[in-house]
This record gives sequence, C-alpha cells and structure tokens, in this order.
Amino acid sequence: MYNLSCYNPSSFVFAGIPGLEKFHMWIGIPFCVICVVAIVGNCILLYLIAVEHSLHEPMFFLLFMLATTDLILSTATVPKLLSNFWIGSQEITFSGCLTQMFFLHFSFVVDSAILLAMAFDRYVAFCFPLGYSAILTPQVIIKLMVSIVVRSFSIILPAVFLLKQLPFCRTHIIPHTYCEHIGVAQLSSADISINIWYGFAVPLMTVISDVIFIAVSYAFILCAVFHLSSQGARQKALSTCGSHVCVILMFYTPAFFSILAHRFGHSVPQNVLILFANLYVAIPPALNPIVYGMKTKQTQDKFILLFEEVTMSGH
Repeated sequence: MYNLSCYNPSSFVFAGIPGLEKFHMWIGIPFCVICVVAIVGNCILLYLIAVEHSLHEPMFFLLFMLATTDLILSTATVPKLLSNFWIGSQEITFSGCLTQMFFLHFSFVVDSAILLAMAFDRYVAFCFPLGYSAILTPQVIIKLMVSIVVRSFSIILPAVFLLKQLPFCRTHIIPHTYCEHIGVAQLSSADISINIWYGFAVPLMTVISDVIFIAVSYAFILCAVFHLSSQGARQKALSTCGSHVCVILMFYTPAFFSILAHRFGHSVPQNVLILFANLYVAIPPALNPIVYGMKTKQTQDKFILLFEEVTMSGH
C-alpha cells in the first residue's frame, strides 16, 4: 500500500512563494488584475476575428490561435495561484497537477510555433507579395495550425508519462505556485536524469530551432524592406512587423532568462525566481492582445467600432 501511494500520490501541496507568505494576499491583487486583462483582451480579440470577415486572413487566423493559447496559459496557472494566496487552497490532486503541467508546457511550445508561423507569414508577405494568396491558402493555414498542435502535443505528452513512472515517497510539498515538469520531478526519491534530459533538451531544442528560423525569416524580411524604393513604404512595412517583433521579445526574453536563471543562477533567491516565473506566465497573455490591438490598424479600427457599439447600446 505504501509503495502504491508512492507511485499514485493523492495530491501535492503548493508552498507558494517561500519567504513572502505574509505578502501572499497583496501579491495576488496584481496577478488578479493581469489575469482579468488577459482574459478580457484575448476574448475581445477572438470575438473580433471570428465575426469580422475583413480579418479572415492568414495572419489573423494565427493570431486567433495565439489568443486561444494565451487563454489556456492564463487559466491554467493564475486561478490556482489566487485560490492559494486568498483562500488558502494549497492542495492539488496528482492528476490535476499533471494536467496543469501539460497545459503549461503545451501552450509554451504552441506559442513558440505560432510566432514562427507568423514570421513565415510576414516573410511570404514581403518577399513574395504577388504570390501571397496562392502560397498561404486557407488549406495551408489549417494544415499549419494542425501541425503546430500535433507537434506540441507529441513533445509534451511523454513528460506526463515520465512523471507518472516516478515514486513520490519523500515529500508532496511543491516549493512553487504551479506544477512544472522538473519542479515536480525533483520531489521524487528516484533517479530523474531522464526527466532532466527530456525536460531541458527536447522542448528547448524545438524552441531554439523556432528562434533560429524566426531570425532567418526576419533577415530576409529586412533585406526585402530595405530594397523598397519609397521611404513611406519602408516605414509602413517596418510598422507592420513592429507588433510581431514586440510579441516575440515579450515571449522569448523572460523565457530564456528564467531557464538560464534556474540552471546557472544559484545565487538568485528562490522567491525571486518563483515570482519571475509567475510574471512570465501571466504578463505575455495580457500584453499580446494590447500590442496587436494598438499596433495593427485593422484590429484597432474594429475594436473602436465594437467599443462604440457597446457604448451606444448602453445608452
């Protein structure tokens, strides 16, 4: 029975942010605001893309997928953090922990692949403008979106099975606010070298390859832009890419900082790492719809129209 409970623990307990327990109530407030902004912003973006036929273009289909993934990321982590900080609900079932871990890592790999697909979209738009509609047909976009989901699913699902094979006889207390692969694996009393290898090598290699291809795409895009004859056309082209570059930087910069800090930043206090990890999963989903709403003229115009309709109906 003891051995069985090791391999099938009923639950884990989140420790929250060690050393900042007395501030948990106050720390929860900005996270609640960020989560509400993320949910509302992404829902508005999804609604606009769904109902406005003028936004039924490859770039906006990818944006629709990005907003959906951001909603998954926000709702997978922040609500549990708030219930922990505000009502003391620290416990999570073993299956609930594995589910949270899966969606957390799955949405990260999906987001990375979507940003690569968006870079490819911009590359085709600037380097092959006349053949854009022939290359990126609706069928191609659907295949691209399905392949993104399948790739991410097949990369992250083995991590769930690797965790299920581990015994957890020592402790069930997770020194964090959510379940992530290596953090949970470290609680095990068994050898976790396979988990460490898989947890860092496989997702990291896919994300690094995405970053390399994004960089190559933008090198070609910049070459194409600077070959444009008029100054106005160059500015318009750079402005169009601006929102995408902002989202790329918001996504990858804290991700790589967090990974490097966990691997090499042994002098960084644990509460700082955990707080930063929470900001990383909370802030990009909230900022992405704002960046695209502000920087993309089409979505900006549709949002203003929607706001005016809501205001008029309110009166």
